[in-house]
Amino acid sequence: MSSECVVVIGSGIVGVASAIWLRRAGFEVTLIDKGTPGMGASYGNGCVLANSSVVPVTGPGLLRKSPSYLTNSNFPLFMRWSYLPKLIPWLIKYMSHANEVDTRRISKGLTTIVGDGLEQHRALTGNTDAAKWVRESNYSFAYSDRAAYDADEFTWQLRREAGFVPELIEGLEVLEEEPILTTNTQLLAVLKSHGFILNPGSYVQNLVKVLEEMGGKFVKAEVKDFELSGGKVGAVDTSIGRIHCDKAVVSSGIWSKPLMQKLGLNIPLEAERGYHIVFEQPSQKPNNPMMMAAGKFVATAMDEGLRCAGIVEFGGLTEKRSKAPLRLLRQKVQELFPKLTHTSEQEWLGYRPAPSDSLPLIGQIRDSGVFAAFGHHHIGLTGGPKTGRLVAEMISGNHSNNDIRPFEPMRFDAGK
Repeated sequence: MSSECVVVIGSGIVGVASAIWLRRAGFEVTLIDKGTPGMGASYGNGCVLANSSVVPVTGPGLLRKSPSYLTNSNFPLFMRWSYLPKLIPWLIKYMSHANEVDTRRISKGLTTIVGDGLEQHRALTGNTDAAKWVRESNYSFAYSDRAAYDADEFTWQLRREAGFVPELIEGLEVLEEEPILTTNTQLLAVLKSHGFILNPGSYVQNLVKVLEEMGGKFVKAEVKDFELSGGKVGAVDTSIGRIHCDKAVVSSGIWSKPLMQKLGLNIPLEAERGYHIVFEQPSQKPNNPMMMAAGKFVATAMDEGLRCAGIVEFGGLTEKRSKAPLRLLRQKVQELFPKLTHTSEQEWLGYRPAPSDSLPLIGQIRDSGVFAAFGHHHIGLTGGPKTGRLVAEMISGNHSNNDIRPFEPMRFDAGK
């Protein structure tokens, strides 16, 4: 066992996976978070292990289409307009990647992180109690008709190039596959060997228990700064005092940005405000997770009920929920699942960490001993275990067979 101590900052799926893989590699590990493990973006997603999520939002044509998206109250993209002046610098960088060359480059990077997501979750949980939360399933993309599917041809081309070839189900067979649907959905593009997490929050909390059973520690505290000596980390300063370490991992999602600034790195990272609704005790559930193309949301049967997630809003870190995104999500759910009834609802708002180039940051900040592991945008739940494994390999000095160059955090170093 190594005598080196690693502090992991942030107890979402990425941080907990990093901590477990580091502990397995023999390091003394302390996991730190100011909140409850797993209750940020790792909780509020669509629950899907979406191995095929290899296509960034910034596809070709987005720049041309964006004005109509933002002014269309029936499209699931919203803006808190008072925040727009602060968003513009990031938005310019973000939109600069909305072309085919960058989209293909980003897609290859995302494939590295999520392409074997189900397998990586199984490796992370192994024979532990946390394995009970991981379920294998199909993942279906539901379209109104063949024309709507064909309109997504570029997206499906990228998925096929990554190894994800759909089985197409059309007409009345759609209802046989998914009885929750009606005739307003005429095509399902079904991908095998995906999965979902029965309850992401409980899953991550269970993984923290696994870490503790392995001899790792969880500390509830807020990390304020790094203590550096000769440019190398020797401790982190927290709300409960200084905690010494030989290495540190920053996996705090959107809250990683101010910690990077402490190291002189200004990351173009914005909060994408994500919403979901859990319909409790639903009268119907899908047999497998589905992406509803007509409503741009994911519907997943999980232990709390039917979770529908996918609305996007830009507007910073204010905790106030906007009414329009939730209203549109309810409207789309009613249109696509008209027979659905339920007893109650849970609403959620959280913050997805969105780098301007849609690729996570994974790697060491200069030669500081501080490693980035954040910025997963829409792929955090799926890609968390793989990211944690890569970080543990880097800190252990093991060479990875994966091409990790796209995730180099120093790509944002203005002083290079």
